[in-house]
Amino acid sequence: MAAVVLFAGTTEGYELEQFLIRHRVSVCLCVATEYGTASARAGTEVRILQGRLTAEEMTALLKEEDPVLVIDATHPYAEEATKNIQAAAQNCKKEYIRVIREKRVSLFSGWDQTDSSGSGPDMVYVKNTKEAAEYLSHTSGNVLVTTGSKELQEYTVIPDCEQRLYVRVLPVPEVIRRCNELGFTGKHVMAMQGPFSEEMNEVLLTNLSCRYLVTKESGDTGGFYDKLNAAARCDVTVVVIGRPAMEEGLTVIECRRLLIQRLDLQSVPRISVIGMGMGTAGNMTEDALHTIQKAELVIGSKRLTDAAALVSQHAVYNEYDSDKTAAYIREHPEYERIAVLLSGDVGFYSGARKLLSLLPEDTHVIPGVSTVQYFMARLRLPWEDASLVSAHGRDADLIGSIDRNRKVFALLSGAEDVRDLAEKLVRYGMEDVILHIGENLSYPDEKIVSGKAADLTSYEGGRLCALCAVNPKAGPAERFYGFPDDWFVRGNVPMTKSEIRAVCLSKLRLAEDSVCYDIGAGTGSVSVEMARLVSGGRVFLMEKNEEAVRLLEENKIRFRTDNMQIIRGEAPEILEELPAPTHAFIGGSSGNLEAIIETLLKKNSNLRMVIPCVTLETLTEWKKILEKYPLKDTEIVQICVQKARKACNHKTTLRTIVVVLCSLLAIAAIVCAILFIPSNISASGKVKLSKEQAVDAAY
Repeated sequence: MAAVVLFAGTTEGYELEQFLIRHRVSVCLCVATEYGTASARAGTEVRILQGRLTAEEMTALLKEEDPVLVIDATHPYAEEATKNIQAAAQNCKKEYIRVIREKRVSLFSGWDQTDSSGSGPDMVYVKNTKEAAEYLSHTSGNVLVTTGSKELQEYTVIPDCEQRLYVRVLPVPEVIRRCNELGFTGKHVMAMQGPFSEEMNEVLLTNLSCRYLVTKESGDTGGFYDKLNAAARCDVTVVVIGRPAMEEGLTVIECRRLLIQRLDLQSVPRISVIGMGMGTAGNMTEDALHTIQKAELVIGSKRLTDAAALVSQHAVYNEYDSDKTAAYIREHPEYERIAVLLSGDVGFYSGARKLLSLLPEDTHVIPGVSTVQYFMARLRLPWEDASLVSAHGRDADLIGSIDRNRKVFALLSGAEDVRDLAEKLVRYGMEDVILHIGENLSYPDEKIVSGKAADLTSYEGGRLCALCAVNPKAGPAERFYGFPDDWFVRGNVPMTKSEIRAVCLSKLRLAEDSVCYDIGAGTGSVSVEMARLVSGGRVFLMEKNEEAVRLLEENKIRFRTDNMQIIRGEAPEILEELPAPTHAFIGGSSGNLEAIIETLLKKNSNLRMVIPCVTLETLTEWKKILEKYPLKDTEIVQICVQKARKACNHKTTLRTIVVVLCSLLAIAAIVCAILFIPSNISASGKVKLSKEQAVDAAY
């Protein structure tokens, strides 16, 4: 007994047979010819019956096998066989499935199989083989006939058919013998097994000097569109023998889905994540091309799937969101070979990282040509010494990178990003930096523009954009804590001094992508150093003092820390709308320390904080907070900083001694005046001075 009785004879039938074998489903495979038997790949679960069956024989077979499903995957033109299979299934009360060929649109833009207009080849539609022969009888020139041997006799009415016609038939002795009997011999009989590529069809049409090609509308599986494409290239007229009335049924993929549901099969798809390079077909690797050609489902943005259509005519799902892509794959187990397309290379700022975490571990990854490789090659510049960043849909400290690196490559979101960067470079005093901009790389409208930042503040362009910035004045990044105090613009605003700042920064333990708060930023000395350390992160500065805000702006420009964002206002109110911090430095709280900490912990309970306590009041308040909130890894550190100065030279020492001696003499004179001058008028009538007057007199 077989779970499925499959009537084959087409590529679709053999695809379903292999699908069932892979899932260890017992199959009774019925084929009409010896060639059909030879083409079937028998397995232990397959029983093959060869020969044309009558309606009664089909009914008897179904009663014997008692299958769950009866699948009819016979040729679209085998109308009689389809009627018999339907009748047998109905008699035995078995579920019947008709497999039809999926309608495809030609690769020629605007051409559709239901319409002879468009940019495809010249086409003539006829109802049957007899009409095709009648049409060709009134023409001249060689003809390539690709409709098989079954109705070959119809073409013998064409004058001089033995010399004009070249027939392509199956490599079976019986078929070749029949061709010879009808007068087609030697090079006029091409016995070969398909499928035939567009290139092979083109070679045959060219070498045989054909002016006509005869074909049935057999769909993509039958190579219909490869024939059309080849005919158009060779300027050959296509005679299309019209397909019977459109049938209702399921495609191979739809049939698989039904089999999975009915037979409770477990599908394990072969998934490939493919880097498409810049997005054009010529940019793809051979591995990528080969994998896409074999895929049954292609997933990616429309720009990428349009490029893949040049090598694939399978199901397409336009999506670039990783979660939706993974969900679609789970919801469609009928697809066994899936290609997910990503732009550039899968390892360079690609969505592959998240996507692969959602897909099976055996997902195949195929690299592509990255944008940096392509663009730097077009510029004829090496890129091993470049800093690689992406500002495409994400924050990036481009100003900091360009300031510290001689060469920076960046992915941008479009012309607006270019203008914004150029304006910032001018503002930060870097107007001489050279910007190379690449748009629509690898496409026919590719554009590369180069110039100084000062000349590109009004740049106009498209969306697909890459950048290479060259800064000859770039200096190495400072790799230490506690910049000297005199590096900063200070004014009259309090500043965390160098030594204290160094300890605080070491205690913060910042990462490259940290999100930092500096509350009560003052002059921004801590903020600047944080911003230099978190090149892939952000620093938010909160300050309510207007003079301090002015100093913060000046220090931001001085240190070129574009990843600093200055926010006017008082915490904790201004913290609500900001992204959750990973680190916080609370330099000033204006008496709101507890409220600030409570707000911070709500935004991130694992936040790392450093709070300098200058007064005993702040220390006492901090101690109460430690007792109230469940903070981890807490410590209180007391810091005492003493600075020594260089000793004075001899001249300075002598000068100091003279000053000290003069001071001592002055003090001695005052003492004498106080001790020896009478306090009242004497008997002799002289005026007695007061102590204050005596001191004045001494001076």
